[in-house]
Amino acid sequence: MTTESAAAAVRATVYGYPRQGRNRELKKAVEGYWKGRVSADALRETARDLRRTNWAQLADAGITEVPTGDFSYYDHVLDTTVMVGAIPARHRAAVETDALDGYFAMARGTQDVAPLEMTKWFDTNYHYLVPELGPDTVFTADSAQQVAALREALALGHTARPVLVGPVTYLLLAKPAPGVADDFEPLTLLDRLLPVYARVLADLKAAGAAWVQLDEPALVQDRTPAELNAAARTYRELGALTERPKLLVATYFDRLGDALPVLAKAPVEGLALDFTDAADANLRDLAAVGGLPGKRLVAGVVNGRNIWINDHQKSLATLGTLLGLAGSVDVAASCSLLHVPLDATAERDIDPQIRRWLAFARQKTTEITTLARGLAQGPGAITAELAANQADLASRATSPITHDPAVRARTAAITDADGRRAQPYAERAAAQRAHLRLPLLPTTTIGSFPQTDELRVARADLRAGRVDTAGYEERIKAEIREVIAFQEKTGIDVLVHGEPERNDMVQYFAERLTGYLATQHGWVQSYGTRYVRPPVLAGDISRPEPMTVRWTAYAQQQTAKPVKGMLTGPVTMLAWSFVRDDQPLGETARQVGLALRDEVADLEAAGTSVIQVDEPALRETLPLRADGHADYLAWATESFRLTTSGVRPDTQIHTHMCYAEFGDVLQAIDDLDADVISLEAARSHMQVAGELATAGYPREVGPGVWDIHSPRVPSAAEAAALLRKGLEAIPAERLWVNPDCGLKTRGWTETRTSLEHLVAAAREVRTETAATA
Repeated sequence: MTTESAAAAVRATVYGYPRQGRNRELKKAVEGYWKGRVSADALRETARDLRRTNWAQLADAGITEVPTGDFSYYDHVLDTTVMVGAIPARHRAAVETDALDGYFAMARGTQDVAPLEMTKWFDTNYHYLVPELGPDTVFTADSAQQVAALREALALGHTARPVLVGPVTYLLLAKPAPGVADDFEPLTLLDRLLPVYARVLADLKAAGAAWVQLDEPALVQDRTPAELNAAARTYRELGALTERPKLLVATYFDRLGDALPVLAKAPVEGLALDFTDAADANLRDLAAVGGLPGKRLVAGVVNGRNIWINDHQKSLATLGTLLGLAGSVDVAASCSLLHVPLDATAERDIDPQIRRWLAFARQKTTEITTLARGLAQGPGAITAELAANQADLASRATSPITHDPAVRARTAAITDADGRRAQPYAERAAAQRAHLRLPLLPTTTIGSFPQTDELRVARADLRAGRVDTAGYEERIKAEIREVIAFQEKTGIDVLVHGEPERNDMVQYFAERLTGYLATQHGWVQSYGTRYVRPPVLAGDISRPEPMTVRWTAYAQQQTAKPVKGMLTGPVTMLAWSFVRDDQPLGETARQVGLALRDEVADLEAAGTSVIQVDEPALRETLPLRADGHADYLAWATESFRLTTSGVRPDTQIHTHMCYAEFGDVLQAIDDLDADVISLEAARSHMQVAGELATAGYPREVGPGVWDIHSPRVPSAAEAAALLRKGLEAIPAERLWVNPDCGLKTRGWTETRTSLEHLVAAAREVRTETAATA
């Protein structure tokens, strides 16, 4: 095919679209189903309406090939587990009794059965359900969901492409099932899994699929020769099938690297690559392997993970280069648009000029189709769009919002001493023990308590003017008093104020720092029915006034026990925001760290003896390739220490992390130099405690004994068993007892009972430990 004919055949497509609906209809329907207020048929009808609305929006924008299979009630990796029949033994009866209830039991657990483990999807804030596999796993094909979605889209007149998690990525994301040896490698099951994918592909071809997309983002990570050989064999065997659609293997989030020549020579018809942050590397690597002659290349030139407008001139230059490297070139976002909000035009509270800098999912589809038209017909066909785009880019670059000389001068003046505690940990620990006088195995929570309907109504009333500020604050004070009283009665040792005034652990601070923009409708799925509104980090950051001191001090007035001050750390403030892309991330992190340092100083001055700076995103933001780790971890740990290093030795600094794989960042956890770290450990059965012990971690640790992302209430015996397992790795004088994460999403009934069980478990094991000392 000539370059001219390739350009004429340009298609516009996406890999996935936000699932929730304009008003989070999916969240409301699913949670209504869990509570018995919505029937299964009504839930399915809501899902069908959302899928059809998404396809219609994509088609109206000019997307010529829509995805199917990207929609999910909870998680697309869990959907893949159902598709390949890898149902854990403990969930099989529930799934066989009622497929929908069994599906949600795997996601959330029940009172009697634990859910699947949950962790982050690569370096995003999306959480997936981890497949559990073992030597006895038997895979069986169940393509009903994928076939039904495809037929639904085709019946509506759309050109549709089913999207599946690829077999190599699925196995690389899996873990050994409970009771299986930790050294079991799920990838050894590849020969069992490939016939199942072959069956699904045949079913999709029979249902009318011309193309099927197999997502293999795991191949952008550093992979061993054995793993690359597995990928080669996978696509050699799938490509050799006769009853299959054309195959598009999609990768994203980074450069494909060593896996590129493997996939380039595989007998598949297409390859999708990320040409945003990894553009230069993928272009260079693609040229080095001789391109993709005769094959379809889907070029992800529009950033699917961030919300800033595309640079059309830059993207067209990249696309023009690619025309000479592939049989055909199509235009797409770099990854699924699941990771961005739905529509920027809904943000009426953002200045219209600034809003023109933003591209949410609907705006990105317009960018994709504009670029496809420019590639097919030449830049002259989009002259007006190019001019408007360049004007908007220039407006952002020259805006006073993006540059504050005082902030830049302060960051430039940072010294090494600013990021180091004055005393070594051993001296600090002795001072803190003397000051806090805590028992062995002290109990605490992570920070938030249930966000009740009454609290949400109070915030809505304040926004609507139905209650004045004084009335609203009285409601907050009443909630704090209730939370403190409950913790006192239950016997918790280090208390929290419960964060009733906070809407979200990042948004709350973003609304009080300069340089941030808050959205009203920018919802993004974090996991299941949990949606967040990541703020937009648009300019230089500073703190005009204290943000948390008043409420923490009020809580401390209600009790003689220590109350933790609660802050969100600089890395998480970046990771869970849409961060600016016009300066290095490390520079932005330093700005946030200095703003938070001011808050820490004010908390300490107000009498707060324990301050927790949460960094749950430290691991998730780790670059996917090892060659980027050192630089990232250097600025990430530095920004945390900038936040926390100005305190006295007897002020105890805590941090918290959850739902991630910590093995790659154990040295960084040590480098944070926090006095106490709490981590998720319940779903992973105390794995992290052993990892920390093996690494020689010298400080205090609180591995969670209650999985708060499940509605089930753990018994005191269960919590005690986990605590004893923790004691096998961490000595009692350095072990804390706490839940996995904050309690914002839980109800008060389960919270009361679970915390009572947690305290009872701590007391029981404390007595055992004292008796054997």
